[in-house]
Amino acid sequence: MTLSLLLSMSAFALAASISPGPVNIVAFASGTRHGLRASLRHVAGAALGFTLLLLMIGLGLHRLLVHWPAFIDVVRWAGVAFLLYLALKLALDNGRFGEADHAPRPSIRQGAIMQWLNPKAWLASLAGMGAYAANGDLATILVFALLYLVICYGSVACWAIAGAFLRHWLRDAAQVRWVNRLLAALLVASAAYLILAHG
Repeated sequence: MTLSLLLSMSAFALAASISPGPVNIVAFASGTRHGLRASLRHVAGAALGFTLLLLMIGLGLHRLLVHWPAFIDVVRWAGVAFLLYLALKLALDNGRFGEADHAPRPSIRQGAIMQWLNPKAWLASLAGMGAYAANGDLATILVFALLYLVICYGSVACWAIAGAFLRHWLRDAAQVRWVNRLLAALLVASAAYLILAHG
């Protein structure tokens, strides 16, 4: 495997992972609400969930889409429902840091579920495997997945770090509520995009 191929794979993974999207918005919100340490569970779940999806696509799950193309629609509508649920939770959060220990914290499972219900993740997996491992070479699939795991983790972690940094500048619950509602609106916009772009 050549260095140029590895760099191309890495650039693809970075562009797909660090760009704004629901998973990164939730990582940012989690960093703001719970701090970096607690948010790393969401980060790990998102990276592991995406990597598992990528591996399964590379190992043959894409054939399911040939026989059942409506599967992507099922994922899309489930993703819309999940995004709206997360947006509602953010919008209703009271913004008080002192109650963070009692508020639901991000989890590895939630991070992984977000990737599996994210049509962007499915399309990135299909495009990535189609571009770099269309021949089904196991070594190429595994190398690409490993690169993606590291880059995806780092990319989502950047959003959680940014949120944790912002946390230090938020002085009262009203400011936190404002940020939470802005992030909730972004999640609703993501859900609307999923509906309108493929409607």
